[in-house]
Amino acid sequence: MTDRHGAPTVAQVTLIGLFVASLVTAQLTASKVLAFDLPFALPVTGAELVLPGAALAYALTFLASDCYTELYGKRAAQIVVNVAFVLNFVVLALVWSTIAAPAAEASVDPEAFATALGASTNVVLGSLLAYLISQNWDVWLFHRIRDRTGSDYLWLRNVVSTGTSQAIDTVIFVSIAFAIAPALLGVGVVLPLEAILALIVGQYLLKLAIAVLDTPVVYAVVTLVRSRTDAEGRAATA
Repeated sequence: MTDRHGAPTVAQVTLIGLFVASLVTAQLTASKVLAFDLPFALPVTGAELVLPGAALAYALTFLASDCYTELYGKRAAQIVVNVAFVLNFVVLALVWSTIAAPAAEASVDPEAFATALGASTNVVLGSLLAYLISQNWDVWLFHRIRDRTGSDYLWLRNVVSTGTSQAIDTVIFVSIAFAIAPALLGVGVVLPLEAILALIVGQYLLKLAIAVLDTPVVYAVVTLVRSRTDAEGRAATA
């Protein structure tokens, strides 16, 4: 969807920008493991919610992609998802090249810089594979439901597509980053099964909560963009 001059609309650029910004942030924060104390105990996780640092940022990519898919269609959303996947490698190359470059005496500690920004091979493999599969699944399922329900039930396709795709993402990322890749590559520590399950459950609970809570936001964004587009269309033909 473009304006009458053929240029991308503000809404289109904003959603793509939100998607890419959240994705890059998730890539850079994935290696930190967060822990939150809960006032009650949950199965598997107990009274502590443990999740990768990228959970919140990555959840925002699904908000942006669902809005984009609803407004601009399946094909346009798939282009954004797959181009952003390639751009992940640009981000990694820039970060790693900066880490490898010599540091000036006035620089921050190079080792601290590398530790903070240099995601491990395990995290990179897990996040990229999880992203590629889960985001394409999200776009496909969103439109599959839309084909069956028409323009109604936006809440249904938002929650179901996001909920299932984030389950796929969580299982793939945690399993590869903290178990499969360390075991196969011999890099890093293979976490015990209890810790793996706790990470999966903790990350998914947060993502699922965001998927439910962001539904009004998706409605608001879609309604606002469509109303502005309709108004601009009427003004152009007046």
